[in-house]
Amino acid sequence: MASTSLPNLINNNNSLHLSHFNCPLSIIFPIKQLSTSKKHATSLACNVTNVFKTHETSFSNDVQVVSKVPFSKPTILVSEKLGEGGLELLRRYGNVECLYDLTREELCKKIASCDALIVRSGTKVMREVFEAAQGKLKVVGRAGVGIDNVDLHAATEYGCLVVNAPTANTIAAAEHGIALLAGMARNVAQADASIKSGKWQRNKYVGVSLVGKTLAVMGFGKVGSEVARRAKGLGMQVIAHDPYAPADRAHAAGVELVSFDQAIATADFISLHMPLTPATKKVFNDETFSKMKKGVRIINVARGGVIDEDALVRALDSGVVAQAALDVFCEEPPAKDSKLVQHENVTVTPHLGASTKEAQEGVAVEIAEAVVGALNGELSATAVNAPMVPPEVLSELAPYVILAEKLGRLAVQLVTGGSGVQSVKVVYKSARNPDNFDTRLLRAMITKGIIEPISDSFVNLVNADFTAKQKGLRISEERVTIDASPDAPIDSIQVQISNVQSNFPSAVSDNGNISIEGRVKYGIPHLTVVGSFGVDVSLEGNVILCRQVDQPGMIGHVGKVLGEHNVNVSFMSVGREVKRTKAIMAIGVDEEPSPETLKKIGEVPAIEEFVFLKL
Repeated sequence: MASTSLPNLINNNNSLHLSHFNCPLSIIFPIKQLSTSKKHATSLACNVTNVFKTHETSFSNDVQVVSKVPFSKPTILVSEKLGEGGLELLRRYGNVECLYDLTREELCKKIASCDALIVRSGTKVMREVFEAAQGKLKVVGRAGVGIDNVDLHAATEYGCLVVNAPTANTIAAAEHGIALLAGMARNVAQADASIKSGKWQRNKYVGVSLVGKTLAVMGFGKVGSEVARRAKGLGMQVIAHDPYAPADRAHAAGVELVSFDQAIATADFISLHMPLTPATKKVFNDETFSKMKKGVRIINVARGGVIDEDALVRALDSGVVAQAALDVFCEEPPAKDSKLVQHENVTVTPHLGASTKEAQEGVAVEIAEAVVGALNGELSATAVNAPMVPPEVLSELAPYVILAEKLGRLAVQLVTGGSGVQSVKVVYKSARNPDNFDTRLLRAMITKGIIEPISDSFVNLVNADFTAKQKGLRISEERVTIDASPDAPIDSIQVQISNVQSNFPSAVSDNGNISIEGRVKYGIPHLTVVGSFGVDVSLEGNVILCRQVDQPGMIGHVGKVLGEHNVNVSFMSVGREVKRTKAIMAIGVDEEPSPETLKKIGEVPAIEEFVFLKL
């Protein structure tokens, strides 16, 4: 146990530096300012207990406050309309100023006197805002889920926490999804417009029944699971695809988890509830529409960008998609002459998913609570940016941080099937004493790599463990001491995912887990083990893994295919257990190969399986 005087640990921003507690990773967290009834200025002292476990790691600081400091009300700027419940909560805590429709110049001028800023989607909180704040701005609250209008990198650089309100509009979005589902099935919008134009077209607007039909819920998170519950109540058969949904939670709701292809191939209705990420952008395209049942109906209250809108128009024209009901679009508002919006088989609403009085009030209260908590020095579970890490720590850990995230991204792409990722084990091999080796940042980056590619969660050191728990993801850690140079903090990192199927079976080790391992060589992350095969490929671009018959000419065959399709190879490595039997070829490529290129690789006779992994 270490006992120290607190005043020496607080900087000018009222921040507590954990580096003083013999923790090798120094992070700046706001320290809570405590008030006294008499509000007299007094000195501070505390006893700090540093607790660190080497398995299922946890880190805590037991702070015993001896005396207190005076409290001055913070200034909270609300730049867009917020529900009265949230404003009332804020006014009880600080000085609230509601100034709407500020220009960028006006916002920058005003922000220098503010401790907190609350916005919706209209206010752009870019780098110049944080620069103008000159370090006074402690928290930005986004009243809603998306944070595209906030520069997270600048916020982190200037030590400003960013929080959002991701849960309050869940029911509203689910209800709107069901409203679009039912309205589309019975042509409510079209029939209404027809009657108002003086027509009576009963035969034209014959609908379809929902009872007994199969609904595929694409994304079984908060909104998706609520849609599933309501659809079950309408007598529908519900299946779902979500790589993180716990199977027991889905089964309890009477929902079967299936693969992406199985979901879209068997559904009569498809309801989208997935985030917009690089992996999901335009995931509904000509290829995926071609795999659907003819006459499928699609509902989207998630993100417009997950659908290729031109491809959807073609699918509607061909009859593959019978109808679509859309609340979100790639560009909002969409163009007035949009073929999709004007299509007679499409029902549209102007992003109304969260637009109920109850949801708006709930978002206001949720964001107000998060902002007040942040001003109080509490680490909000809805924080979406990382706390500051000193340059000297990052300079040593930087390549391992990159390695950790990339291993997470590679591992999750090796998973297939409908069971989802639930259990991950991380093994660190190092010559250093485990007691002096803090893995929180590395664990957070592995979590980030696993979750972010197919999720709208923003994972960092603040919220990594909370986000993993929320996703039903259990991450355990093991430290293995080896005889190596202690100059490097880590020799290698191994990531294992258990109880899942793999789209590249050779990545499954003898214990039945998907297993990959990497290390930093010459400052660059490398993939060194896949399953039980040793490889050596730089993780600077994307990776192709091929399992092949170990015979001469294989490198030339694959290299020729890539060269003919203008795909540049950065690294290539072959690993095998016994010569002239089976081998794995790992190929680093600068570009993303086209489907045609990958098909050509798969047609090489000696290649038994392959997978493309995007970094």
